[in-house]
Amino acid sequence: MKRWIIAAAMAVAGAANAGEPTPLFSSDAPIALSISAPWRDVARKAPEDAPIDAVLTYEGVDYPIELTTRGKSRRDRNVCTFPPLRVAFKEKPPKGSLFHKQQKLKLVTYCRKSANHQQYVLAEEAAYRLYNKATPESFRTRLADISYVETNSGKVGTVRTGFFIEDVDDLARRVDLEEVERARTPLEMFNRNAAARVAVFQYMIGNLDWELTAGPEGEDCCHNGKLIGPAAGAESDLVSAPYDFDMSGLVDAPYALPPEQFRIRTVTTRVYRGYCAHNEETRAAAAAFRNARGDYDAAVSDMPGLSDRTKEKMLKFLGGFFDDVADDAAVEKNLLSKCRG
Repeated sequence: MKRWIIAAAMAVAGAANAGEPTPLFSSDAPIALSISAPWRDVARKAPEDAPIDAVLTYEGVDYPIELTTRGKSRRDRNVCTFPPLRVAFKEKPPKGSLFHKQQKLKLVTYCRKSANHQQYVLAEEAAYRLYNKATPESFRTRLADISYVETNSGKVGTVRTGFFIEDVDDLARRVDLEEVERARTPLEMFNRNAAARVAVFQYMIGNLDWELTAGPEGEDCCHNGKLIGPAAGAESDLVSAPYDFDMSGLVDAPYALPPEQFRIRTVTTRVYRGYCAHNEETRAAAAAFRNARGDYDAAVSDMPGLSDRTKEKMLKFLGGFFDDVADDAAVEKNLLSKCRG
């Protein structure tokens, strides 16, 4: 028992020892900017198409950029009418700029223009904030109120809130680690505490769209998680930093469907996907989450732009998780007894 209590304390202490983020991710206060581009062309592009020239304007300064579309499910026009983007700066932003040290950034955009779809974007950003509460070994984000300006006319087509996601290299540098690129990764190579923490977090937000040790066929490890470790070629003490939470029950997007192999009807049904080999560490992780419930509830309650209705729904969903980890017996019943392997 002492071992996992100590591990829980270490997990909480670790969250307070993060290094300095780049300027863009040094705050979570929303920013306002515009991006001028031929948006109709962008919306029609496929991920493998050539980049499109555009201009990002922030506080009166123009930054030449290139835009490419990305993603899978949200690239389907039947799912979303507008795709997620990748922003690449054509010139290095100068020192003193909010975008100093940025090269390429993922930008989560609106899926559809309706107000309720804006709530799903904000709910996904809140999921990143929740994991920031658990560990510094997590992607930071920055909300942005974006004016989408049509290049040809100079008119603003729409204004929607999206968010930037920290680059994995910057995340790794911030926590004094390095990105690790490899294919399928044996479970034994992972840091046990970090692996348990990810599994408990994914259970908390009701996400099944991830895999710890492998990526989709033909892709590097791991599905919706970036590997970081003590060195680029490290084969031990690896950490998975999760991303892409739009398919989670916490967000509950209208297009989110659970993977067929789980035989559940809705993404709001939780399934624990942690490994039995990490059960001791899972007890510690569950205790750390349970003891910090106030911080997680506050992250949702304080989230800018979320409607009261969305907050209430998300807090209720999180409440189900905290019931599931209310004490050691609950953790044994709801998580450990259903572990993998």
